[in-house]
Amino acid sequence: ICDTTFTLKHGLQNHIASVHDGKKPFKCEICSTCFALKPNLKKHVASVHDGKKPFKCEICTASFVHKSEMKRHIGSVHEGIKLFKCEICSTSFTQKPTLKRHVASVHEGIKPFRCELCSSSFALKISLKRHMVSVHEGNKPFKCDICDMGFIEKYILQRHTASVHEG
Repeated sequence: ICDTTFTLKHGLQNHIASVHDGKKPFKCEICSTCFALKPNLKKHVASVHDGKKPFKCEICTASFVHKSEMKRHIGSVHEGIKLFKCEICSTSFTQKPTLKRHVASVHEGIKPFRCELCSSSFALKISLKRHMVSVHEGNKPFKCDICDMGFIEKYILQRHTASVHEG
């Protein structure tokens, strides 16, 4: 089916079920994102909705779920390493898939994820999901104590508080 290899049989079975058969039985109650494995759902809730990011950048206040994300952050933000450059607008990226997505969405206008309720379209599936949850379902569990605005994710509330109420 594909070239992915596994050392353990259950790894292969999980891969086939989630990637090729689309089975993702573990659903996030906050944003409806589904996962093939329960630990992945727990990690998602902790990092995305609870804001738990154990890997802290020693240079700034940024924090990350994965160590690899922190290393990429240090390289791109603090060391200026962005190896993948757009030939159209010269914007640089730290990862090749991000450059490809940029070209497709910004320069080619490809936004394959379309909202069936209002026809807004998005380059990323996660952006469509966030749109559905926040705009059409009105699910914004993180409320600002000062102005009562609601947000779908904790980090967006924190950014709002810092920019609107503190600065």
